[in-house]
Amino acid sequence: MFRPAIRAALVLAATATSALAAEFPLAPGQTAVGAVDSYTANSSEVLLDVVRHYDLGYVDFMAANPGVDPWAPRDGQKIVIPNFFILPDAPHVGIVINLAERRIYYYPRGGKTVETYPAGLATVERSTPLGVTRVVAKELGPVWVPPPSIRRERPNLPAFIGPGPDDPLGDFALRLGWKNYLIHGTNKPDSVGRNVSHGCLHIYPEDIERLFREVPVGTPVRTVDQPAGATWGDDGRLYIVVHPSKAQADEIDFNQPMTPTVSPALAAIVTKAAGKRAAEIDWEAVNRAGLAATGLPTPVMDAPAPPELQAATPD
Repeated sequence: MFRPAIRAALVLAATATSALAAEFPLAPGQTAVGAVDSYTANSSEVLLDVVRHYDLGYVDFMAANPGVDPWAPRDGQKIVIPNFFILPDAPHVGIVINLAERRIYYYPRGGKTVETYPAGLATVERSTPLGVTRVVAKELGPVWVPPPSIRRERPNLPAFIGPGPDDPLGDFALRLGWKNYLIHGTNKPDSVGRNVSHGCLHIYPEDIERLFREVPVGTPVRTVDQPAGATWGDDGRLYIVVHPSKAQADEIDFNQPMTPTVSPALAAIVTKAAGKRAAEIDWEAVNRAGLAATGLPTPVMDAPAPPELQAATPD
C-alpha cells in the first residue's frame, strides 16, 4: 500500500553531485515504494546534476518532465522528481532488473528493505537476456576486453583497457552467469538511464560501489520486461505507472517528439491488478496514461464509497 503524495524537496545546490541512495523499508506484501517529489530549479544549473543527485535515469526524468530544458531550466521552474516505484512482479529475492523500466532492484537478505538504481541498458538493436542467472564474480578494477559484438563495429579498439578513467566498466563490476554480461560502473555517468550498451547494465559509480560492497557472489539475478505496473493506494483506488518503450526512450534521448503508443500488455496488467474490481476500471484513464508514458502514478478508478454508504439502502 502507499499514499499518493507530492512532497516539496529542498532546493539543491547547483554543485551537488553525490547521489541520494534509493533504499526503502519493505513490509510483507508491499508492492510500491517512494513518493513523487518536486524540486525548484534555477537557470544557473544543469539538470543532469539533479538527475544524478536523486539517483534517477535520464529518460525517467525527462518522461516525467516533458518540455523541460535539462541544460537551461528557468528560474523557479518546478521540476517533478519521479521517486515512486512499483516493484516488479517477481520474487523479492536478490537482484531483479526490469528492462522496460531501465531500473535495478536489490532485495538484501531478510526481506525488510529494497534498494533501487537506474541503469543504462542495451540499444534498440541489442538486448539483455530475459530469465534467471547469478552473480558469478566480483571484479575490483575490472579490465574491459571488447566483446565480439563491439569488436565487429570498432575493429581498431585495443585488445583491452585496464582500470582508470578510460575504462568503460568503471571501478567495480558484477559478472553474471551469462557470458559477456555484467552489471558495472561507467566512465560516462550521463548515459545512465539511456539505451546505450550492447547488453550490459551500467549504473552510477556511487551505486555500483554500494552494490559491489553488499551483493555476495551467488546472488540470484532475474531480468523481466514489464512496461507498466499497478498498485493499490491507501485511498482505495488503483494506480498505474507506465514507462516509455525502448523506442520512445530513444526519442526522448534525442529530444524528438515521443510517438504515442500503448503497450499491448497494459490492459492485462491493469485487469490482473484490479481483480474483483475490474469492472470499475476507467479505461479512458488507462489509455491516457499509456499514451503519456510519464512514469508517474495515475489513478484508473474511482475510490469506493465509504462503508456506511455502501450499506445504506434507499427509502
